[in-house]
Amino acid sequence: MAVTIGDKAPDFEAQTTEGKIKFHDWVGDSWAVLFSHPKDFTPVCTTELGRMAKLKPEFDKRNTKIIGLSVDPVDRHADWAKDIEETQGAKPNFPMIGDTDLSISKAWGMLPSNAGDTSEGRTAATNQTVRNVYIIGPDKQIKLLIAYPMTTGRNFDEVLRVLDSLQLTAKHKVATPVDWKHGDDVIIAGSVSDDDAKKTYPNGWKSPKPYIRIVPQPK
Repeated sequence: MAVTIGDKAPDFEAQTTEGKIKFHDWVGDSWAVLFSHPKDFTPVCTTELGRMAKLKPEFDKRNTKIIGLSVDPVDRHADWAKDIEETQGAKPNFPMIGDTDLSISKAWGMLPSNAGDTSEGRTAATNQTVRNVYIIGPDKQIKLLIAYPMTTGRNFDEVLRVLDSLQLTAKHKVATPVDWKHGDDVIIAGSVSDDDAKKTYPNGWKSPKPYIRIVPQPK
């Protein structure tokens, strides 16, 4: 069964390029991004792993850990990392999970339960659904899920934008409008009454309609 927003992220133990982890313990009190790949040595994913390595300082600033997953063995990940560094100018500086028995991919709903129990003999095409991005909160709940086709490279700047929104709205009773980015105006959450909103925003708000209450981003 596929996981969705609000679900508890399935826990697991796995070998990674940085040693064995237990996922929930590894996340700890941080936020986390897990992004999956259908196969090592695939062209689009090679560009993505290099880009994520370059963006890691931005995730670090946001108290967010990064972890990748591919169904291939960890030793192949290490070989792939050399190609990534050579072609993209940066090698993975975060753990990469080896999901050789497909158990994680199946637990997270990326592969069907009848997919078998080995990565041997499987192709990128048969693993094409193992191409998701998840944001997981410190409460271990899934906050974001985006599934990508194999032919479209992921936009990790968008993942950072959503992460900024999630962290802001977890702290303040606001929502972020279309195309919002850090520093833009926000919307007072619908769960907040006007009377309560006046206590937080004594200077009022812009309201083109009664149900739209626009205020500066809280500090």
